Amino acid sequence: MLFDMDISKILGREEFLFREEVEKYGELIRDIVRRSSFLVLGGAGSVGQQVVKELIKYTPPKLHIVDLNENNLVELVRDVRSSDLESSVEFKTFVLDISSREFEEYFRNETPFDYIMNLSALKHVRSEKDPYTLMRMVQVNVINVNLLMELAVDKGCKRFFSVSTDKAVNPVNLMGATKRIMELLLKSKMDAISVSSSRFVNVAFSEGSLLWGFLKRLEKDQPLAAPEGISRYFITPEEAGALCAIAALLSKSGDIFIPKMQETLEPLCMVDIACRLLNYAGFEPYLTHDGAEAKRKLQFLKSQGKWPVYITPADTTGEKELEELYYPAEIPDFNKFNNIGVVNLGKVGPERYDVARFIDGIKILLDRGGWSREEISRLAKRVIPEFVHRDTGTFLDDRM
Repeated sequence: MLFDMDISKILGREEFLFREEVEKYGELIRDIVRRSSFLVLGGAGSVGQQVVKELIKYTPPKLHIVDLNENNLVELVRDVRSSDLESSVEFKTFVLDISSREFEEYFRNETPFDYIMNLSALKHVRSEKDPYTLMRMVQVNVINVNLLMELAVDKGCKRFFSVSTDKAVNPVNLMGATKRIMELLLKSKMDAISVSSSRFVNVAFSEGSLLWGFLKRLEKDQPLAAPEGISRYFITPEEAGALCAIAALLSKSGDIFIPKMQETLEPLCMVDIACRLLNYAGFEPYLTHDGAEAKRKLQFLKSQGKWPVYITPADTTGEKELEELYYPAEIPDFNKFNNIGVVNLGKVGPERYDVARFIDGIKILLDRGGWSREEISRLAKRVIPEFVHRDTGTFLDDRM
């Protein structure tokens, strides 16, 4: 693995995207964090870990982390304890399922948190390939958020942040649809608790992403595979963590923070990024549309200082041509921050959006036993009429 990899260099970027925001509001952020308690859910994931590191450098009096990934939590603890963490921080981790009785007992026995930051998500479009994993995605992305917010309101917590995605805007896949429903759920709770979110683009080399998969393929002597003609915007894990922290700490209720995409970023072709990474690792890319050839020739090519890149068709379910970060009716405020735009859930969106209807429909399916992808898709469309599911019948799990 390329442990010392310079992600910004591979992306062709020269400086931290939110440098001006961090410099301008650093003291305000420090003041807020130093007098607040935090619960970070999904804190062992790639973005969650960066959020934890953003918070901990300002020494909050209490910082608790919940995640189901025991190994990642262990590494997070080791990382934090090996850093310059001040001993005054109450830093604890818990291996808990948010929907479990154990989590509910834990939450009820704690004093109210000032900030709850939910970074947990089933984030892969591939998770909709079967009805069982899809239902788990609905549970994590919607039902658990509803449960968390009910607990937070009952407990008297002050602010609730839950991360969203660019795929929530005009969704074409069920992952994006569940995140849009999550946003509307936040909107429905605005009168009871201060809520905020952030939508951002692809997080380069985050765990489980295609770019992270490139690193694993290099580690395991396997070909890289990238879709043809697909371009994406990217931010670094550190930038994603900073954006989430800023959105949680500096927002007013209903705000969704987004990066200024067109002004500050350029879309990068997935095949080009594969080639850049290979160049960075000291290899010349060998491009092919034949997956069998990529596997067969790898060792020979490697001996010649080359590495195969299998270019796949861009025909999998849920693919979008390019990211969108806001609806036309949302009209982001791009004046408050230099590199961040803000839209507010309370100012847009027809009131016909009824998240409770979706949740009730899901409960009916669960109580009945047995459900299909089509049934869940129909429930989602009733809540978000703009949802047009792009189902090609081909899934990412069918690809290298």
